[in-house]
Amino acid sequence: MNVIVTSIDYILNWSRANSLWPLTFATSCCGIEMMQTVASNNDIARFGSEVFRGSPRQADLLICAGTITHKMAPALLRLYEQMPEPKYVIAMGACTCGGGMFNETSYSVVNGIDKIIPVDIYLPMCPPKPESLLDAIRKLQKEIKNESISKRHEFMENHTPKLKEYCGLLVDNDFTVTKIGV
Repeated sequence: MNVIVTSIDYILNWSRANSLWPLTFATSCCGIEMMQTVASNNDIARFGSEVFRGSPRQADLLICAGTITHKMAPALLRLYEQMPEPKYVIAMGACTCGGGMFNETSYSVVNGIDKIIPVDIYLPMCPPKPESLLDAIRKLQKEIKNESISKRHEFMENHTPKLKEYCGLLVDNDFTVTKIGV
């Protein structure tokens, strides 16, 4: 019985890894580098990710590139929550990973999106080159090929979104955002 489950896991993970459909969330200069990844010089289509989706319901990879502000955090969480399982996240750029140059000087910038949503791959350059995004996608594909369903559920349970605690916001099931404690 264990051999059958292992074989099914292998086939599912292989197909999942080779057909990642990214959803873009680009807010600043890292978005330009992400657009360059789709161009013919780099050709992200070689890795099965050529179709950038405009709807979160059709995507399974969120590439978050650029500065995320506290006001933008509920929109990011809403997009993440609307993506079907299994879903993966690449944090692209120093501002996305840890606040970047705005870390100590700005009150409105989130110091890392891992405070809001779980992140699978960090790409902390300013701005990262298209080649490094392709490398991050290859590393994510390697992780997906080696994961099991139970380990993915364990990862998701340990990294639940903490937007309620972080921003003092309440996000309902219909994605109505209300301020709490006011």
